[in-house]
Amino acid sequence: MMTSLPSRRPSFFPASKWGLGLLLILLLGLGLAIRLYDLTDLPLDFHATRQLFSAIKARGMYYETLDNAPPRERTFAVQQWKKKSAIEPEIMERLTALTYRLTGEKVWVARVYASFFWVVGGLFLFLLARELTFTDGAVAALLFYLFLPYAVFASRSFQPDPLMTALVVAYWWAVHRWVARLTWRWTFLAGLLGGLAILVKFVAVFFVIGGTLGVVLSRWNLRQMVSNPKVWGLALVGALPGVTYLYYGVFVAGFLGQYFSGRFVSSLLFDPLNYWRWFRQIEMVTGGLTFVSGLLGLFFVEKKPARAFLLGLWVTYGLYGLYFNYHIASHDYYSLPLIPIVALSLAAPAEWTLSRLAEVTLKPRILQGVAVFLLTLGLGVHLWNLRGEMKAVDYRPQAEYWAEISRLLGGENTVALTQDYGTRLIYWGWRSAAYWPNSGDLYYHADLRNGERDFERRFKALTKNKRFFLVTDLEDLERQPMLKERLFESYSLYLQGDGYLIFDLRSPLVSGQP
Repeated sequence: MMTSLPSRRPSFFPASKWGLGLLLILLLGLGLAIRLYDLTDLPLDFHATRQLFSAIKARGMYYETLDNAPPRERTFAVQQWKKKSAIEPEIMERLTALTYRLTGEKVWVARVYASFFWVVGGLFLFLLARELTFTDGAVAALLFYLFLPYAVFASRSFQPDPLMTALVVAYWWAVHRWVARLTWRWTFLAGLLGGLAILVKFVAVFFVIGGTLGVVLSRWNLRQMVSNPKVWGLALVGALPGVTYLYYGVFVAGFLGQYFSGRFVSSLLFDPLNYWRWFRQIEMVTGGLTFVSGLLGLFFVEKKPARAFLLGLWVTYGLYGLYFNYHIASHDYYSLPLIPIVALSLAAPAEWTLSRLAEVTLKPRILQGVAVFLLTLGLGVHLWNLRGEMKAVDYRPQAEYWAEISRLLGGENTVALTQDYGTRLIYWGWRSAAYWPNSGDLYYHADLRNGERDFERRFKALTKNKRFFLVTDLEDLERQPMLKERLFESYSLYLQGDGYLIFDLRSPLVSGQP
Protein backbone atom coordinates (compact mmCIF):
# COMPACT_ATOMS: atom_id res chain seq x y z
CA MET A 1 0.00 0.00 0.00
CA MET A 2 3.01 2.28 0.55
CA THR A 3 5.25 1.18 -2.33
CA SER A 4 7.07 3.94 -4.17
CA LEU A 5 5.38 5.51 -7.14
CA PRO A 6 7.44 6.49 -10.16
CA SER A 7 7.92 10.24 -10.47
CA ARG A 8 9.48 12.42 -13.12
CA ARG A 9 10.69 14.83 -10.45
CA PRO A 10 12.86 14.40 -7.36
CA SER A 11 10.87 13.93 -4.18
CA PHE A 12 11.44 16.12 -1.16
CA PHE A 13 9.80 13.74 1.28
CA PRO A 14 10.99 10.12 1.52
CA ALA A 15 9.43 7.89 -1.13
CA SER A 16 10.73 4.59 0.26
CA LYS A 17 8.33 2.26 2.01
CA TRP A 18 9.95 2.56 5.44
CA GLY A 19 10.77 6.25 5.31
CA LEU A 20 7.29 7.17 4.17
CA GLY A 21 5.73 4.84 6.71
CA LEU A 22 7.63 6.49 9.58
CA LEU A 23 6.68 9.96 8.32
CA LEU A 24 3.01 9.00 8.17
CA ILE A 25 3.08 7.53 11.69
CA LEU A 26 4.69 10.74 12.96
CA LEU A 27 2.21 13.08 11.26
CA LEU A 28 -0.87 11.04 12.13
CA GLY A 29 0.36 10.71 15.71
CA LEU A 30 0.90 14.47 16.00
CA GLY A 31 -2.52 15.04 14.47
CA LEU A 32 -4.13 12.87 17.12
CA ALA A 33 -2.03 14.28 19.96
CA ILE A 34 -2.92 17.94 19.33
CA ARG A 35 -6.63 17.04 19.25
CA LEU A 36 -6.41 15.23 22.56
CA TYR A 37 -4.62 18.10 24.31
CA ASP A 38 -6.69 19.62 27.13
CA LEU A 39 -8.86 16.55 26.74
CA THR A 40 -11.02 16.93 29.83
CA ASP A 41 -12.12 20.53 29.22
CA LEU A 42 -15.85 20.96 28.67
CA PRO A 43 -17.24 20.77 25.11
CA LEU A 44 -17.84 24.51 24.83
CA ASP A 45 -14.90 25.38 22.59
CA PHE A 46 -16.71 24.68 19.32
CA HIS A 47 -20.46 25.00 18.61
CA ALA A 48 -21.47 24.21 22.15
CA THR A 49 -25.14 23.85 21.20
CA ARG A 50 -24.47 20.97 18.84
CA GLN A 51 -22.02 19.25 21.16
CA LEU A 52 -24.28 19.48 24.19
CA PHE A 53 -27.19 18.23 22.07
CA SER A 54 -25.23 15.00 21.55
CA ALA A 55 -23.94 14.94 25.13
CA ILE A 56 -27.51 15.06 26.49
CA LYS A 57 -28.49 12.19 24.24
CA ALA A 58 -25.48 10.08 25.24
CA ARG A 59 -26.17 10.68 28.92
CA GLY A 60 -29.78 9.58 28.53
CA MET A 61 -28.70 6.36 26.80
CA TYR A 62 -26.18 5.71 29.55
CA TYR A 63 -28.54 6.42 32.44
CA GLU A 64 -31.20 4.19 30.92
CA THR A 65 -28.90 1.22 31.53
CA LEU A 66 -27.32 2.49 34.78
CA ASP A 67 -28.78 0.32 37.54
CA ASN A 68 -27.54 2.41 40.46
CA ALA A 69 -28.58 5.81 39.05
CA PRO A 70 -30.82 7.95 41.29
CA PRO A 71 -34.40 7.55 40.00
CA ARG A 72 -34.95 11.30 39.55
CA GLU A 73 -31.75 11.73 37.54
CA ARG A 74 -32.42 8.64 35.43
CA THR A 75 -35.93 9.86 34.62
CA PHE A 76 -34.71 13.34 33.71
CA ALA A 77 -31.76 12.11 31.62
CA VAL A 78 -33.84 9.64 29.61
CA GLN A 79 -36.62 12.18 29.18
CA GLN A 80 -34.26 14.83 27.80
CA TRP A 81 -32.63 12.31 25.46
CA LYS A 82 -35.92 11.24 23.95
CA LYS A 83 -37.24 14.80 23.91
CA LYS A 84 -34.42 15.92 21.61
CA SER A 85 -35.31 15.39 17.98
CA ALA A 86 -33.55 12.50 16.27
CA ILE A 87 -32.27 13.64 12.90
CA GLU A 88 -29.28 11.47 12.08
CA PRO A 89 -28.87 7.98 13.55
CA GLU A 90 -27.42 8.38 17.03
CA ILE A 91 -24.17 6.60 16.16
CA MET A 92 -21.65 8.84 17.93
CA GLU A 93 -23.98 9.16 20.90
CA ARG A 94 -24.54 5.41 21.16
CA LEU A 95 -20.82 4.68 20.85
CA THR A 96 -20.05 7.22 23.57
CA ALA A 97 -22.78 5.89 25.87
CA LEU A 98 -21.46 2.35 25.51
CA THR A 99 -17.98 3.56 26.47
CA TYR A 100 -19.43 5.32 29.53
CA ARG A 101 -20.02 1.84 30.96
CA LEU A 102 -16.23 1.51 31.21
CA THR A 103 -15.22 5.11 31.99
CA GLY A 104 -18.27 6.56 33.72
CA GLU A 105 -19.93 9.64 32.25
CA LYS A 106 -16.89 11.41 30.79
CA VAL A 107 -17.97 13.57 27.90
CA TRP A 108 -14.40 13.74 26.63
CA VAL A 109 -14.86 10.16 25.41
CA ALA A 110 -16.62 11.59 22.37
CA ARG A 111 -13.64 13.87 21.72
CA VAL A 112 -11.38 10.83 21.55
CA TYR A 113 -13.64 9.08 19.04
CA ALA A 114 -14.12 12.15 16.82
CA SER A 115 -10.38 12.86 16.78
CA PHE A 116 -9.52 9.26 15.97
CA PHE A 117 -12.01 9.09 13.09
CA TRP A 118 -10.68 12.32 11.58
CA VAL A 119 -7.07 11.14 11.76
CA VAL A 120 -7.98 7.81 10.13
CA GLY A 121 -9.65 9.84 7.41
CA GLY A 122 -6.29 11.57 6.97
CA LEU A 123 -4.68 8.27 6.04
CA PHE A 124 -7.23 7.73 3.26
CA LEU A 125 -6.77 11.32 2.12
CA PHE A 126 -3.02 10.72 1.82
CA LEU A 127 -3.54 7.55 -0.21
CA LEU A 128 -6.00 9.31 -2.50
CA ALA A 129 -3.82 12.39 -2.95
CA ARG A 130 -0.90 10.13 -3.84
CA GLU A 131 -2.96 8.62 -6.65
CA LEU A 132 -3.99 12.05 -7.88
CA THR A 133 -0.44 13.50 -7.73
CA PHE A 134 2.74 12.12 -6.14
CA THR A 135 4.24 11.67 -2.68
CA ASP A 136 5.14 15.29 -1.99
CA GLY A 137 1.68 16.53 -2.90
CA ALA A 138 0.06 13.82 -0.76
CA VAL A 139 2.12 14.75 2.31
CA ALA A 140 1.27 18.44 1.82
CA ALA A 141 -2.43 17.60 1.53
CA LEU A 142 -2.23 15.55 4.72
CA LEU A 143 -0.50 18.39 6.57
CA PHE A 144 -3.28 20.79 5.57
CA TYR A 145 -6.03 18.32 6.51
CA LEU A 146 -4.53 17.50 9.92
CA PHE A 147 -3.22 20.84 11.12
CA LEU A 148 -5.49 23.51 9.66
CA PRO A 149 -6.56 25.38 12.85
CA TYR A 150 -10.27 25.14 12.15
CA ALA A 151 -9.94 21.43 11.35
CA VAL A 152 -8.25 20.76 14.69
CA PHE A 153 -11.09 22.27 16.73
CA ALA A 154 -13.95 21.05 14.53
CA SER A 155 -12.70 17.49 14.21
CA ARG A 156 -12.65 16.89 17.96
CA SER A 157 -16.20 18.06 18.54
CA PHE A 158 -19.05 15.82 19.70
CA GLN A 159 -21.17 15.73 16.54
CA PRO A 160 -21.49 13.40 13.53
CA ASP A 161 -19.63 15.67 11.09
CA PRO A 162 -16.02 14.50 11.76
CA LEU A 163 -17.02 10.86 11.27
CA MET A 164 -19.10 11.73 8.20
CA THR A 165 -16.22 13.64 6.60
CA ALA A 166 -13.73 10.87 7.31
CA LEU A 167 -16.06 8.30 5.72
CA VAL A 168 -16.58 10.53 2.69
CA VAL A 169 -12.81 10.75 2.19
CA ALA A 170 -12.47 6.98 2.61
CA TYR A 171 -15.23 6.55 0.02
CA TRP A 172 -13.44 8.81 -2.48
CA TRP A 173 -10.33 6.67 -2.13
CA ALA A 174 -12.31 3.43 -2.45
CA VAL A 175 -14.26 4.57 -5.51
CA HIS A 176 -10.96 5.37 -7.24
CA ARG A 177 -9.82 1.84 -6.52
CA TRP A 178 -13.18 0.49 -7.62
CA VAL A 179 -13.14 2.18 -11.01
CA ALA A 180 -9.60 0.94 -11.65
CA ARG A 181 -10.36 -2.68 -10.75
CA LEU A 182 -14.12 -3.08 -11.32
CA THR A 183 -14.49 -6.13 -9.12
CA TRP A 184 -17.57 -6.93 -7.08
CA ARG A 185 -15.43 -6.90 -3.96
CA TRP A 186 -14.48 -3.25 -4.51
CA THR A 187 -18.05 -2.48 -5.55
CA PHE A 188 -19.31 -3.67 -2.18
CA LEU A 189 -16.51 -2.01 -0.16
CA ALA A 190 -16.86 1.36 -1.87
CA GLY A 191 -20.64 1.24 -1.71
CA LEU A 192 -20.54 0.35 1.98
CA LEU A 193 -18.26 3.29 2.81
CA GLY A 194 -20.45 5.68 0.85
CA GLY A 195 -23.59 4.27 2.43
CA LEU A 196 -22.17 4.61 5.93
CA ALA A 197 -21.19 8.23 5.26
CA ILE A 198 -24.76 9.02 4.18
CA LEU A 199 -26.18 7.12 7.15
CA VAL A 200 -24.06 9.10 9.62
CA LYS A 201 -25.37 12.38 8.16
CA PHE A 202 -27.62 12.70 5.12
CA VAL A 203 -25.80 15.74 3.71
CA ALA A 204 -22.96 13.39 2.77
CA VAL A 205 -25.07 12.27 -0.19
CA PHE A 206 -23.91 15.36 -2.09
CA PHE A 207 -20.24 14.48 -1.73
CA VAL A 208 -20.74 10.76 -2.30
CA ILE A 209 -22.66 11.30 -5.53
CA GLY A 210 -20.39 14.15 -6.62
CA GLY A 211 -17.26 12.10 -6.03
CA THR A 212 -18.75 9.11 -7.87
CA LEU A 213 -19.74 11.15 -10.92
CA GLY A 214 -16.36 12.89 -10.95
CA VAL A 215 -14.52 9.56 -11.03
CA VAL A 216 -16.83 7.71 -13.40
CA LEU A 217 -17.43 10.43 -15.98
CA SER A 218 -13.70 11.18 -16.17
CA ARG A 219 -13.21 7.67 -17.59
CA TRP A 220 -16.50 6.62 -19.21
CA ASN A 221 -19.23 8.31 -21.16
CA LEU A 222 -22.80 8.37 -19.87
CA ARG A 223 -23.83 5.33 -21.92
CA GLN A 224 -20.98 3.22 -20.58
CA MET A 225 -21.82 4.28 -17.06
CA VAL A 226 -25.52 3.37 -17.12
CA SER A 227 -24.88 0.06 -18.88
CA ASN A 228 -22.36 -1.20 -16.32
CA PRO A 229 -24.01 -3.47 -13.69
CA LYS A 230 -21.31 -2.65 -11.15
CA VAL A 231 -22.33 1.01 -11.26
CA TRP A 232 -25.85 -0.01 -10.30
CA GLY A 233 -24.45 -2.34 -7.65
CA LEU A 234 -22.40 0.52 -6.20
CA ALA A 235 -25.47 2.77 -6.14
CA LEU A 236 -27.63 0.08 -4.53
CA VAL A 237 -25.18 -0.73 -1.74
CA GLY A 238 -24.51 2.96 -1.13
CA ALA A 239 -28.17 3.93 -0.98
CA LEU A 240 -29.44 1.01 1.10
CA PRO A 241 -28.42 2.14 4.64
CA GLY A 242 -29.65 5.71 4.24
CA VAL A 243 -32.86 4.80 2.42
CA THR A 244 -33.70 2.18 5.04
CA TYR A 245 -33.23 4.67 7.87
CA LEU A 246 -35.12 7.36 5.97
CA TYR A 247 -38.05 5.05 5.32
CA TYR A 248 -38.18 4.03 8.98
CA GLY A 249 -37.88 7.63 10.19
CA VAL A 250 -40.53 9.05 7.85
CA PHE A 251 -43.10 6.29 7.35
CA VAL A 252 -42.72 4.02 10.39
CA ALA A 253 -41.62 6.08 13.41
CA GLY A 254 -42.49 9.47 11.93
CA PHE A 255 -39.70 11.45 13.59
CA LEU A 256 -38.13 12.54 10.27
CA GLY A 257 -41.26 14.10 8.83
CA GLN A 258 -39.92 17.66 9.19
CA TYR A 259 -36.26 16.89 8.45
CA PHE A 260 -36.13 18.41 4.99
CA SER A 261 -38.24 21.47 5.77
CA GLY A 262 -36.39 24.74 6.24
CA ARG A 263 -33.22 23.54 4.54
CA PHE A 264 -33.70 25.68 1.45
CA VAL A 265 -34.88 29.28 1.74
CA SER A 266 -35.88 30.56 -1.69
CA SER A 267 -35.57 34.23 -0.74
CA LEU A 268 -31.86 33.75 -0.04
CA LEU A 269 -31.09 32.40 -3.50
CA PHE A 270 -30.93 35.89 -4.96
CA ASP A 271 -29.65 37.67 -1.86
CA PRO A 272 -26.07 38.93 -2.46
CA LEU A 273 -25.52 39.40 1.27
CA ASN A 274 -26.13 35.72 1.89
CA TYR A 275 -23.36 34.82 -0.55
CA TRP A 276 -21.09 37.25 1.27
CA ARG A 277 -22.00 35.55 4.55
CA TRP A 278 -21.22 32.21 2.93
CA PHE A 279 -17.78 33.40 1.92
CA ARG A 280 -17.20 34.70 5.44
CA GLN A 281 -17.85 31.18 6.71
CA ILE A 282 -15.37 29.85 4.15
CA GLU A 283 -12.80 32.35 5.42
CA MET A 284 -13.33 31.00 8.92
CA VAL A 285 -12.97 27.36 7.81
CA THR A 286 -10.11 27.37 5.30
CA GLY A 287 -9.13 31.01 4.90
CA GLY A 288 -10.14 33.04 1.86
CA LEU A 289 -6.70 32.99 0.24
CA THR A 290 -6.33 29.25 0.79
CA PHE A 291 -9.78 28.68 -0.69
CA VAL A 292 -8.84 30.57 -3.85
CA SER A 293 -5.47 28.80 -3.96
CA GLY A 294 -7.31 25.49 -3.91
CA LEU A 295 -9.36 26.56 -6.91
CA LEU A 296 -6.21 27.67 -8.74
CA GLY A 297 -4.64 24.35 -7.84
CA LEU A 298 -6.89 22.70 -10.43
CA PHE A 299 -4.67 24.22 -13.13
CA PHE A 300 -1.64 22.36 -11.73
CA VAL A 301 -3.22 18.90 -11.92
CA GLU A 302 -1.54 16.98 -14.73
CA LYS A 303 -3.77 13.90 -14.84
CA LYS A 304 -7.06 14.64 -16.61
CA PRO A 305 -9.11 12.11 -14.58
CA ALA A 306 -7.76 13.69 -11.39
CA ARG A 307 -8.70 17.16 -12.59
CA ALA A 308 -12.21 16.02 -13.53
CA PHE A 309 -12.65 14.37 -10.12
CA LEU A 310 -11.56 17.49 -8.24
CA LEU A 311 -13.70 19.71 -10.41
CA GLY A 312 -16.65 17.47 -9.62
CA LEU A 313 -16.01 17.93 -5.89
CA TRP A 314 -15.94 21.72 -6.23
CA VAL A 315 -19.18 21.73 -8.22
CA THR A 316 -20.72 19.44 -5.61
CA TYR A 317 -19.77 21.82 -2.80
CA GLY A 318 -21.36 24.69 -4.73
CA LEU A 319 -24.63 22.80 -5.25
CA TYR A 320 -24.60 21.68 -1.64
CA GLY A 321 -24.26 25.29 -0.50
CA LEU A 322 -27.04 26.46 -2.79
CA TYR A 323 -29.41 23.88 -1.34
CA PHE A 324 -28.48 24.52 2.30
CA ASN A 325 -28.33 28.22 1.58
CA TYR A 326 -29.28 29.37 5.08
CA HIS A 327 -27.15 26.90 7.01
CA ILE A 328 -24.06 27.23 4.78
CA ALA A 329 -24.01 30.97 5.50
CA SER A 330 -24.73 30.73 9.23
CA HIS A 331 -23.15 27.44 10.40
CA ASP A 332 -19.44 27.22 9.63
CA TYR A 333 -19.29 23.46 10.26
CA TYR A 334 -21.54 22.91 7.23
CA SER A 335 -18.36 23.65 5.25
CA LEU A 336 -16.32 20.99 7.04
CA PRO A 337 -16.24 18.75 3.90
CA LEU A 338 -14.59 21.67 2.10
CA ILE A 339 -11.38 20.96 4.05
CA PRO A 340 -10.50 17.68 2.27
CA ILE A 341 -11.57 19.21 -1.07
CA VAL A 342 -9.15 22.11 -0.63
CA ALA A 343 -6.47 19.75 0.71
CA LEU A 344 -6.68 17.54 -2.39
CA SER A 345 -6.72 20.58 -4.67
CA LEU A 346 -3.56 21.97 -3.04
CA ALA A 347 -1.70 18.69 -3.54
CA ALA A 348 -0.69 19.40 -7.16
CA PRO A 349 0.75 22.92 -6.64
CA ALA A 350 2.42 21.71 -3.42
CA GLU A 351 3.98 18.78 -5.29
CA TRP A 352 5.26 21.17 -7.98
CA THR A 353 6.78 23.47 -5.35
CA LEU A 354 8.32 20.75 -3.18
CA SER A 355 9.83 18.93 -6.15
CA ARG A 356 11.70 22.09 -7.07
CA LEU A 357 12.75 22.55 -3.48
CA ALA A 358 14.15 19.02 -3.66
CA GLU A 359 16.09 19.97 -6.82
CA VAL A 360 17.75 23.06 -5.33
CA THR A 361 18.58 21.34 -2.03
CA LEU A 362 19.87 18.10 -3.55
CA LYS A 363 23.49 19.35 -3.54
CA PRO A 364 24.96 20.16 -1.11
CA ARG A 365 23.09 17.93 1.32
CA ILE A 366 23.28 20.53 4.06
CA LEU A 367 20.70 22.61 2.19
CA GLN A 368 18.20 19.76 2.39
CA GLY A 369 18.85 19.55 6.12
CA VAL A 370 18.19 23.27 6.47
CA ALA A 371 14.94 22.95 4.51
CA VAL A 372 13.76 20.01 6.66
CA PHE A 373 14.69 21.95 9.81
CA LEU A 374 12.70 25.01 8.71
CA LEU A 375 9.62 22.95 7.84
CA THR A 376 9.84 21.07 11.15
CA LEU A 377 10.29 24.32 13.06
CA GLY A 378 7.28 25.84 11.32
CA LEU A 379 5.09 22.86 12.17
CA GLY A 380 6.31 22.89 15.77
CA VAL A 381 5.54 26.60 16.23
CA HIS A 382 2.13 26.07 14.64
CA LEU A 383 1.29 23.22 17.03
CA TRP A 384 2.52 25.24 20.00
CA ASN A 385 0.23 28.11 19.02
CA LEU A 386 -2.72 25.72 18.73
CA ARG A 387 -1.89 24.36 22.17
CA GLY A 388 -1.82 27.90 23.55
CA GLU A 389 -5.21 28.66 22.02
CA MET A 390 -6.71 25.57 23.64
CA LYS A 391 -5.16 26.40 27.00
CA ALA A 392 -6.20 30.07 26.92
CA VAL A 393 -9.78 29.37 28.01
CA ASP A 394 -10.77 26.96 30.76
CA TYR A 395 -14.45 26.02 30.49
CA ARG A 396 -14.50 23.72 33.53
CA PRO A 397 -15.97 26.34 35.92
CA GLN A 398 -19.06 26.46 33.71
CA ALA A 399 -20.28 23.17 35.18
CA GLU A 400 -20.59 24.61 38.70
CA TYR A 401 -21.88 27.94 37.36
CA TRP A 402 -24.92 26.30 35.76
CA ALA A 403 -25.44 24.00 38.71
CA GLU A 404 -25.58 27.11 40.93
CA ILE A 405 -28.11 28.84 38.66
CA SER A 406 -30.25 25.71 38.81
CA ARG A 407 -30.15 25.84 42.63
CA LEU A 408 -31.18 29.51 42.59
CA LEU A 409 -34.21 28.71 40.46
CA GLY A 410 -35.27 25.94 42.79
CA GLY A 411 -38.10 23.88 41.41
CA GLU A 412 -39.94 26.86 39.88
CA ASN A 413 -41.14 26.84 36.29
CA THR A 414 -38.90 29.09 34.23
CA VAL A 415 -38.63 30.63 30.80
CA ALA A 416 -35.10 31.45 29.76
CA LEU A 417 -33.02 33.32 27.23
CA THR A 418 -29.73 31.45 27.60
CA GLN A 419 -26.82 30.31 25.54
CA ASP A 420 -27.13 27.18 23.45
CA TYR A 421 -30.92 26.77 23.68
CA GLY A 422 -30.80 26.01 27.38
CA THR A 423 -28.62 22.92 26.95
CA ARG A 424 -26.07 24.11 29.53
CA LEU A 425 -28.83 24.34 32.12
CA ILE A 426 -30.08 20.90 31.13
CA TYR A 427 -26.69 19.21 31.17
CA TRP A 428 -25.01 20.74 34.23
CA GLY A 429 -28.06 22.12 36.03
CA TRP A 430 -30.16 19.00 35.61
CA ARG A 431 -33.27 21.03 34.84
CA SER A 432 -35.08 22.34 31.78
CA ALA A 433 -36.75 25.66 31.02
CA ALA A 434 -39.02 26.97 28.30
CA TYR A 435 -36.65 28.54 25.81
CA TRP A 436 -37.17 32.13 24.65
CA PRO A 437 -35.88 32.34 21.04
CA ASN A 438 -32.72 34.32 20.43
CA SER A 439 -32.51 37.07 17.82
CA GLY A 440 -31.13 34.68 15.19
CA ASP A 441 -34.09 32.32 15.64
CA LEU A 442 -36.52 35.22 15.38
CA TYR A 443 -34.91 36.33 12.13
CA TYR A 444 -34.98 32.82 10.68
CA HIS A 445 -38.52 31.86 11.68
CA ALA A 446 -40.26 35.23 11.38
CA ASP A 447 -38.41 36.96 8.56
CA LEU A 448 -37.34 33.97 6.45
CA ARG A 449 -40.02 31.40 7.23
CA ASN A 450 -42.99 33.76 7.81
CA GLY A 451 -43.47 32.53 11.34
CA GLU A 452 -44.93 34.22 14.40
CA ARG A 453 -44.14 37.94 14.55
CA ASP A 454 -46.44 39.04 17.37
CA PHE A 455 -44.26 39.75 20.41
CA GLU A 456 -47.17 40.00 22.83
CA ARG A 457 -48.64 36.69 21.78
CA ARG A 458 -45.28 34.96 22.07
CA PHE A 459 -44.53 36.51 25.45
CA LYS A 460 -47.88 35.54 26.93
CA ALA A 461 -47.65 32.00 25.58
CA LEU A 462 -44.14 31.33 26.87
CA THR A 463 -44.51 33.00 30.27
CA LYS A 464 -47.87 31.45 31.12
CA ASN A 465 -47.68 29.61 34.46
CA LYS A 466 -43.99 30.47 34.81
CA ARG A 467 -42.44 31.93 37.96
CA PHE A 468 -39.08 33.17 36.66
CA PHE A 469 -37.58 34.62 33.50
CA LEU A 470 -33.88 33.77 33.39
CA VAL A 471 -31.49 35.73 31.17
CA THR A 472 -27.87 34.67 30.79
CA ASP A 473 -27.36 35.71 27.18
CA LEU A 474 -27.12 39.40 27.99
CA GLU A 475 -25.77 40.32 24.56
CA ASP A 476 -28.78 38.85 22.82
CA LEU A 477 -31.10 40.62 25.25
CA GLU A 478 -29.64 43.89 23.93
CA ARG A 479 -30.59 42.77 20.41
CA GLN A 480 -34.22 42.30 21.53
CA PRO A 481 -35.28 45.76 22.79
CA MET A 482 -38.96 44.85 23.14
CA LEU A 483 -38.13 41.95 25.44
CA LYS A 484 -35.66 44.01 27.44
CA GLU A 485 -38.17 46.82 27.91
CA ARG A 486 -40.92 44.44 28.98
CA LEU A 487 -38.77 42.68 31.57
CA PHE A 488 -37.20 45.74 33.18
CA GLU A 489 -40.31 47.89 33.15
CA SER A 490 -42.87 45.26 34.11
CA TYR A 491 -41.22 42.85 36.57
CA SER A 492 -39.03 43.04 39.62
CA LEU A 493 -35.49 41.74 39.44
CA TYR A 494 -35.44 38.71 41.73
CA LEU A 495 -31.71 37.97 41.56
CA GLN A 496 -28.72 39.34 39.68
CA GLY A 497 -25.25 37.86 39.54
CA ASP A 498 -22.23 37.28 37.38
CA GLY A 499 -23.69 37.03 33.89
CA TYR A 500 -27.29 36.36 34.82
CA LEU A 501 -30.57 38.12 35.58
CA ILE A 502 -33.61 36.44 37.13
CA PHE A 503 -36.93 38.29 36.87
CA ASP A 504 -39.90 37.35 39.04
CA LEU A 505 -42.92 37.03 36.75
CA ARG A 506 -45.25 36.88 39.75
CA SER A 507 -44.09 40.27 41.04
CA PRO A 508 -45.11 42.84 38.43
CA LEU A 509 -44.12 46.46 38.94
CA VAL A 510 -47.22 48.50 39.68
CA SER A 511 -46.27 51.37 37.39
CA GLY A 512 -45.26 49.07 34.59
CA GLN A 513 -48.06 46.56 34.54
CA PRO A 514 -49.06 45.67 30.97
